Amino acid sequence: MAAMTQLDLSERSAGRAAQLADAGANHKLGRKRDLTRDPAILDAALEVLAETGYDGMTIDMVAARAKAGKATLYRRWPSKAELVFDAIACMKQGEIDFAQLPDTGTLRGDLVAMIKPPSIKDGEKKLRIMAGLVSMLAKHPDLAEAANTAIVEPRAKVNRLLMRRAMERGEISPDCDIETLALVTPSMVSYRVLILRKPINREYLISLIDSVILPACGLAQTRT
Repeated sequence: MAAMTQLDLSERSAGRAAQLADAGANHKLGRKRDLTRDPAILDAALEVLAETGYDGMTIDMVAARAKAGKATLYRRWPSKAELVFDAIACMKQGEIDFAQLPDTGTLRGDLVAMIKPPSIKDGEKKLRIMAGLVSMLAKHPDLAEAANTAIVEPRAKVNRLLMRRAMERGEISPDCDIETLALVTPSMVSYRVLILRKPINREYLISLIDSVILPACGLAQTRT
């Protein structure tokens, strides 16, 4: 009987502990976070990252830029690294709408139609963000993949699609290495902004199209 009593007490104790744990979990789940400030905070994180780089960036800087309390940021992102991961991930929401891509009938026409002041400005901002991540990328391969997905891949994907269209209508040879050519412009633009510290403008992008991309696709240079 004594053994049974001890067993009963043990079971009751375990059951009570489980109840308390469940209650605590439910209490935590019941405290809803105010996520309405997240977009502003993540945008502020990207701005600070672009200006100072990851090593120079602090949670205090982001809080001040977003006009938010430090406690708010720390509750949502316990570390600077977690904040940066989320900020980079949110950039995917700004990807190009592929349904709205130009279809002029020529590869050059399509590529030139993609050159718009907002896209140039956005591209330069993304490159500054990429530069700010350099010290962190070697330590966090997952972040490198996320940065590539958010910053490089959207434009490369557009280039692939436009070149594939040109191939399908017989404008360029099916032997063209689309995978490599799609990365030429993003790579050249990155080099110009990050290494040469020169701005990107419409004239420069058109010169890449006419002097590099079209000849590589087997098309004659076009000057307008």
